[in-house]
Amino acid sequence: MSTAETISQVAGRFGPYGGRYVPETLVAALDELERAYAEAQADPTFHARLDSLLRDYAGRPTPLYFAERLTGSLGGAKIYLKREDLLHTGAHKINNCLGQGLLAQRMGKHRIIAETGAGQHGVATATVCALLGMECVVYMGEEDMRRQELNVYRMRLLGAEVRGVSSGSKTLKDAINEAMRDWVTNVRTTHYLLGSVLGAHPYPAMVRDFHRVISREARQQIQEKEGRLPTAIIACVGGGSNAIGAFYEFIPDKNVRLIGVEAGGRGTKLGEHAARFQGGAPGVLQGTYSYVLQDDNGQIALTHSVSAGLDYASIGPEHAALHDTGRAEYVSATDEAALDATVKLARTEGILPALESAHAVAECIRLAPTLPRHDILVVNLSGRGDKDMGILSRELNLKGA
Repeated sequence: MSTAETISQVAGRFGPYGGRYVPETLVAALDELERAYAEAQADPTFHARLDSLLRDYAGRPTPLYFAERLTGSLGGAKIYLKREDLLHTGAHKINNCLGQGLLAQRMGKHRIIAETGAGQHGVATATVCALLGMECVVYMGEEDMRRQELNVYRMRLLGAEVRGVSSGSKTLKDAINEAMRDWVTNVRTTHYLLGSVLGAHPYPAMVRDFHRVISREARQQIQEKEGRLPTAIIACVGGGSNAIGAFYEFIPDKNVRLIGVEAGGRGTKLGEHAARFQGGAPGVLQGTYSYVLQDDNGQIALTHSVSAGLDYASIGPEHAALHDTGRAEYVSATDEAALDATVKLARTEGILPALESAHAVAECIRLAPTLPRHDILVVNLSGRGDKDMGILSRELNLKGA
């Protein structure tokens, strides 16, 4: 029995993690969503429609690209990039948004709400709502709106209403809180299109399933190119959607290392980073039981990352289980390392990664020179960096780049 099977024996649980910790008013909506998703999973028509949109609208399959100059400059393992950044809207988020959009349509829900940090999930949600003719409201922390101003404009151009959130740290956690309040109020007419492998059951497994296409493609592509599986898969981890999508089909392959890269931020003190496995402890946040950054009194800690999409106090429950079983390993990369990796990839390959994805590139840059030349690293390049130009301009000018 694979690790994936052993940690998912109970519906909605990954070992002790996961579950459904929500107000009673949301239980019926979650039950409805669980039933609708199970029915859709068994319906070939649903899969045919989704596959068609992923191919003809989103741009799948995405290439698996050999980064020859980056590999040569580091002098170690061969490096391949899974180019999710080439998808429509610029990131992997469109995979899940198309799936949930079709599911909401199937349930007769015409109003969609979503949360967003880096803005990529918000843009993908707004895009799908425009495509399917649905009303769209996106909640976004005011700090993230400042950092990701371009994506705010994109969402509004697509017809979405972007509601700024001024509470708490004004980032992703607070946006999720407001989206959940909206859902409680409008549960009969509204579908909450959650953007990561977080929240109450069935969201963590459902969002994962919509992103499994990443590892399905990568597994076939690397075997076609190299005739074998990679040494390791590397992906950044905020909530964990791109990482679980990149990992999942490789979980049974015990010789393939699965490496998740969290936000090391600007220091090791609580509040200076978003590395849940390097300072967090199990707890409940926003519907699920997983690792959470919290103080000695159990209060949710502030987080920091140069990348808005990794700036979150908890992590998907399946990642918590993969961590505890040892099947996946989780490291962190600092803001500085992510910025340096952005410059390195841009100047060796002409590819500008999202700052979130740059954390995975940073770990690849650290790891590759320590490995033999016949080893293979696959980095999930989950998004492109156009959205981060304001941050990059400020930060890299300060560094003299």
